[in-house]
Amino acid sequence: MIFVTVGTQLPFDRLIELIDAMAPSLDEEVFAQTGRGRYQPVNVQSSALLKPRQFDELVTGASRIVSHAGIGTVLMAQKYRKPVILFPRRASLGEHRNDHQLATVAALRGREGIYVAESDEELGELLRADLVAPEAGAPHPGRDRLRERIADFISGGPA
Repeated sequence: MIFVTVGTQLPFDRLIELIDAMAPSLDEEVFAQTGRGRYQPVNVQSSALLKPRQFDELVTGASRIVSHAGIGTVLMAQKYRKPVILFPRRASLGEHRNDHQLATVAALRGREGIYVAESDEELGELLRADLVAPEAGAPHPGRDRLRERIADFISGGPA
């Protein structure tokens, strides 16, 4: 099952409409958390909001997650070792106040288990691709650098 989430703060009808249009051609069922959007999908099961337990169950049962570029979803995908496709909101389309989600995907692009789709075509390709999930403890330069500095500090090593 493909789990799509747009968060709870802002609508993201563009993503939900794209997923709904692509769903009949996919080999998996799709469930979408649609948030505050107006568009009601017809080809996928959906709910505007989910309780935390429901959200966790959908994440754990998903083969992949599709999301706006919200860091909470990225962290959840990493925690449960699920590949995540990020489809950033765009300020120019009235989907957010600024383009910080474009900056987020630029910073995350290329990390293990994180895939970025900036167009309808890229989203379709990633939905049909075999995606690799992140491994437990996958390298993360910022986190690993912090761990090294803390270990050096505790051991009295290099500063």
